[in-house]
Amino acid sequence: MGRWLAALEEGRRDTLKELVRVTPEAVDWRPAGGDNTIGTILYHIALVEADWLLADILGPDDAPAWPHDLLPFGDRDSEGRLAQVAGVPLAEHLERLAAVRRLLLDHMRPMDAEAYHALRHRDSWDVSADWVVHHLLQHEAEHRAQIAWLRDTAGGAASI
Repeated sequence: MGRWLAALEEGRRDTLKELVRVTPEAVDWRPAGGDNTIGTILYHIALVEADWLLADILGPDDAPAWPHDLLPFGDRDSEGRLAQVAGVPLAEHLERLAAVRRLLLDHMRPMDAEAYHALRHRDSWDVSADWVVHHLLQHEAEHRAQIAWLRDTAGGAASI
């Protein structure tokens, strides 16, 4: 299990590397015809990680309260697109990502192998913590590619 949590951390380091050259203007830049900004994607990554932890790994009986201070917006708008998050500085997005990751690690590090692999029965599906970690790795990697494209396409990449 430790290897998978380390993989989550390595994936996050890769995401943070992609963000080093993002200018303040690029955080909210939206391409013509595009739905999402870097800020929106960062919020979505944090929200999905928190939701999978609280709703699916821990479940309704064992999860702490939803962190409304960190994640005040829903995931999608009425048309099914990601909820747009604008006007939030990159530093605040990074703090949100770090806080949600601390929450996840604080709950998963003490978990034993049996609990990590145990199937949890939810209303819409059955899920295990190991599958959630796999999903989170893939989810962030896909969005990391979008972030890099947005950064480079915006022309908002600061020189290092």
